[in-house]
Amino acid sequence: MSASRREIAGVDPRATHRVVPRAVPRVVIIGAGIVGCSLADELTARGWTDVTVLDQGPLDAPGGSTSHAPGLVFRTSPSRTLTAFAQYTVEKLGSLSVDGVSCFHPVGGLEVATTGERWAELHRRAGFAASWGVPGELITPQECLKLWPSLNEERVLGGFHTPGDGLARALLACRAQRERATARGARFLGRHTVTGIDTRGGRVTGVVTDRGGFPADHVVSAAGFWGPVIGRLAGVPVPLLPLAHQYARTGPLPELYGPAGPRAEAGRPVLRHQDRDLYFREHTDRIGIGSYAHRPLPVDPFTVPAYDDAPVMPSSLPFTEEDFAPSWRDATELLPALAASRVEEGFNGVFSFTPDGMPLLGESRELTGFWLAEAVWVTHSAGAARAVAELMTEGRSATDLHECDTDRFEDVQRTPAYVEERGARNFVEVYDIIHPLQPMERPRPLRTSPFHTRQRELGAYFLEGGGWERPHWYEANAPLTEGISLPGRDTWSARHWSPTAAAEARATRERVALYDMTPLRRLEVTGPGALAFLQRMTTNNLAKKPGAVTYTLLLDEAGGIRSDLTVARLGPDHFQIGANSPADLGWLLRHARDAGDPVEIRDITSGTCCVGVWGPLARALVRPLTRDDFSHQGFGYFRAKSTHIGYVPVTAMRLSYVGELGWELYTTADLGARLWDTLWEAGQRHGVVAAGRSAFNSLRLEKGYRAWGHDMTTEHTPYEAGLGFAVRMDKGEFTGRAALAALGDRAGRPERRLTCLTLDDPAAVVLGKEPVRVDGAVAGYVTSAAYGYTVGRCVAYAWLPGGLTPGTGVRIDYFGDRLAATVAEEPLYDPRMTRIRS
Repeated sequence: MSASRREIAGVDPRATHRVVPRAVPRVVIIGAGIVGCSLADELTARGWTDVTVLDQGPLDAPGGSTSHAPGLVFRTSPSRTLTAFAQYTVEKLGSLSVDGVSCFHPVGGLEVATTGERWAELHRRAGFAASWGVPGELITPQECLKLWPSLNEERVLGGFHTPGDGLARALLACRAQRERATARGARFLGRHTVTGIDTRGGRVTGVVTDRGGFPADHVVSAAGFWGPVIGRLAGVPVPLLPLAHQYARTGPLPELYGPAGPRAEAGRPVLRHQDRDLYFREHTDRIGIGSYAHRPLPVDPFTVPAYDDAPVMPSSLPFTEEDFAPSWRDATELLPALAASRVEEGFNGVFSFTPDGMPLLGESRELTGFWLAEAVWVTHSAGAARAVAELMTEGRSATDLHECDTDRFEDVQRTPAYVEERGARNFVEVYDIIHPLQPMERPRPLRTSPFHTRQRELGAYFLEGGGWERPHWYEANAPLTEGISLPGRDTWSARHWSPTAAAEARATRERVALYDMTPLRRLEVTGPGALAFLQRMTTNNLAKKPGAVTYTLLLDEAGGIRSDLTVARLGPDHFQIGANSPADLGWLLRHARDAGDPVEIRDITSGTCCVGVWGPLARALVRPLTRDDFSHQGFGYFRAKSTHIGYVPVTAMRLSYVGELGWELYTTADLGARLWDTLWEAGQRHGVVAAGRSAFNSLRLEKGYRAWGHDMTTEHTPYEAGLGFAVRMDKGEFTGRAALAALGDRAGRPERRLTCLTLDDPAAVVLGKEPVRVDGAVAGYVTSAAYGYTVGRCVAYAWLPGGLTPGTGVRIDYFGDRLAATVAEEPLYDPRMTRIRS
């Protein structure tokens, strides 16, 4: 059984290969670069000492990306996870040394702005740093010149200085960790080329090399840009694209000399000139310049020469001077002193990009015991390795990994063409200013619902997620904004937004609206063991009569929230699940396979579609179209039934993500257009509108509904997230129950809570990830935010100390401003649930 076959992902317990656990598992790590060495160190520190690390090249410089990496470490990222990885990398490498030389050189980091847009972006980055706990400050042009005296003062508008950033000495760090791991029992073998992966019964059993075989209970691919090659040997797709990146060194520069000759390796902060896709670092008396400004230079990992066949090393390709010429002009404009020098040497270094720019960390869904630690840069190396070591030894990572999950991509997003297109685009956008809602432009459209034609006719403004085209508002509703008064927006929050969303939200509250919910992931779980399996996997009690719908959670063993689900029991052994990502399918499949449960789990998303019909007139719209009882008494809240809407058979669920009366109506994809047309025609007398995700997000925040991956992750318990109502401790054992039970009285008084805030100024807006200050000090960060058109101000949810009471004043940093906000009682809208239960 291949779990990658989404159409029929069944689990046959008779085919399950049972393995007797070993006291100390045998681990083979493929790749002795910074990630492989870090992982060996982390595993052996946790008692997994039977570790073998293989590499085709010599151990001192194996020839992958680590061997040529310039070593830049900037910790601040829009991703909290990547920032945590980088923070640990700085901490760990700063504690390691070889022969008295530290593995990390904390020269600091300096990002400069030469445009107004970049200067505003640096304020946003300073907000990320404050949210994630990275010390830094915005500084004036004069202060920038004190750090880099050769800067062109006329070009610089300001900078963001992070004193704790700096340079990782990657090969030295490899050696230090290699020696520590070896002292604990690990072995490192250079000059071993992997030629095969042995498997039996869907589980990895060993690694084959040109110098013999190595039995293994776990195999980790930390092969860098060779990841797809190793993945093919294992029958596991590894969606990453190797790309070449230019790096050049100047000749000697007199200004880098001190009285006694050349200074230390580096004394100035690492410098980033992101407006021109450049970075700079010192190499004693020379300057190293890295450029992302050139055209994408993809590399086929299957044609990269072996170590001994490469002119320099496999990851170092010939320098293409014509690609670097524009970057040299931009470099000398920022640093005029460079004009007295020239490029003396350069190379095109190969490293990895995934379709979303994030690493690939975790166990493969296709092959038990085969792990990926891929697409990890030196910046994040130690943190990513620690996370994988925690996953392997403890079953979970202390750091949320949903952005890095190996199962996060859809099948279509793992095709070679998609990986190449998006990987190349991520290279181009490395230093671009990216709005949180900004989609990539190609390849689009890729996945469309059956309603797509109708949506285009209504002037839908599409954004993209998971490959799906998702309407955010409809220009056809623009006339409905007449009479709606909204405050003006700043240029940042006005991107990918329209006042039409306010009209759609009002129509939902006052009349009825149709929402395309097709991209919501749908799983089907069937078989004689379906109920027992789902009871064991989720927090709420699903042992209800067919027709019941239940909101529940997937937890890990430590009680962290892996996902939230809506589970409809359609028959005694038949369940339909509303899930969040492909990773949910992978999680359920692994547990069903390992336990030998007699269940079949299928992803039915692609063959089905869904319309949300929501608003006070939803019943008036739907009732004439069906012969079944859609009254409140005949079709209660959180109930499901098979019925018909006109000619279309549907599964109707009385649910609402917007806080109004209504139903989710599911049917097969071939009948989707007919379902939409039937509802649209019948809704005209009721003033029906099509509404998009922008209105949806506003309405769900007013109602206090959480969004997994934004508002809560594995780092949070249900009680902290305000979801304790979805936990039934008395139903029997389930994953994470023991951890929740161990909380005892603390479950009811968590030290931190997901907290509802409203901004005091009705004209103020935030978007998410901004730091929140209590009594002047940063105490948390915003998770989700949107303007609440019903309540007349921006609503934000944030992780804050648990003792804050409604009415407490806080401040939210937004592009340098500190906006006043107030802790609010939730939900803000219809707290008695009278509208949704009408």
